[in-house]
Amino acid sequence: MSKIIFVVDDNDTNLSMAKEALKEQYRVMPLPSAAKMFTLIEKITPDLILLDIEMPDIDGFEALSRLKANNSLSDIPVIFLTSMTDSAVEARGFQLGVVDFISKPFSAPVLLNRIKSHLDIDELIRERTAQLHQKTEQLQTLQNGIVFVLSDMVESRDKNTGGHIERTTAYINVLLEEMLAQGIYADEIEKMNWDLLVSSARLHDIGKIAISDNILNKPAQLNDEEFVVMKSHVIESTRIIDSMISKTADGEFLQYARMLAGFHHERWDGKGYPAGLEKENIPLLGRVMAIADVYDALVSERPYKKAFDHDKAVSIIMEGKGTQFDPVIVDIFFKSRERFHDINNQNKEKRQGESL
Repeated sequence: MSKIIFVVDDNDTNLSMAKEALKEQYRVMPLPSAAKMFTLIEKITPDLILLDIEMPDIDGFEALSRLKANNSLSDIPVIFLTSMTDSAVEARGFQLGVVDFISKPFSAPVLLNRIKSHLDIDELIRERTAQLHQKTEQLQTLQNGIVFVLSDMVESRDKNTGGHIERTTAYINVLLEEMLAQGIYADEIEKMNWDLLVSSARLHDIGKIAISDNILNKPAQLNDEEFVVMKSHVIESTRIIDSMISKTADGEFLQYARMLAGFHHERWDGKGYPAGLEKENIPLLGRVMAIADVYDALVSERPYKKAFDHDKAVSIIMEGKGTQFDPVIVDIFFKSRERFHDINNQNKEKRQGESL
């Protein structure tokens, strides 16, 4: 199918000349104003636009600015048709995103060759971009697969916390959604890549790989010495993730994992571990994970305790407001507590179904 070229010029002679020069190779749509172009572009997306600069009402610069401000139109290559050839005009045009200038009066061969060159370049860019997206998706799938395997290794060793990683990941998502909706720490949250963040949360207990089975699966409450060893899983998590960062030079994904793993046992009042950080010195993701992690521990059965019901778990977390937990995030947790309840119930039903 022939590519579509919009020719936008308030001069009928220029429109006729451009159409005559291009009609054998392209579908040409002459338009006498930028306003007409914007009306038509709602129905038909051109492959390239030839745009006059000096036009009444909406000039070429303004039209180009509007095109580039629209995400669905910003990638369309635009060539200015103009008799204005001074350097200031060219500088402004290129700054706004024009791909080329063609001086008027133009010749048919020049017009055809310039358009062909830019359409070829545009097609090559689109092909390369599609290939890059495909490779990125493949790498993301591979990364997610590796993370699933690693988190499954942790849970297969820790007999006491089945499903903990999946549930805490879901709880984090709930908290971040509600925080964003309420404008709490929104500036920081809006900058996060949620797909990477949610996936990286599965690594928050990766350091438990280094804890002996005797402690990890002890069918009773840990004594003081054993608890010290258990707490070391946070440092081991950070060490493992730092090693991964040094070998892969990964950016966001492992940095998110590091914050979630390394700081979710810190406390708002500074009495947590491993670093004894307090208040907003604790990274935001650590403060979020702290609530998700504790809620899941409270509503889950352990060899040394029965599972608390949802209301009791909520009450305990509310009691930790301003001491164990960030008080602002605790308020967000309280507002979204029923979503936590639903996630826990769904997982209970799933576990019951698997045991039948």
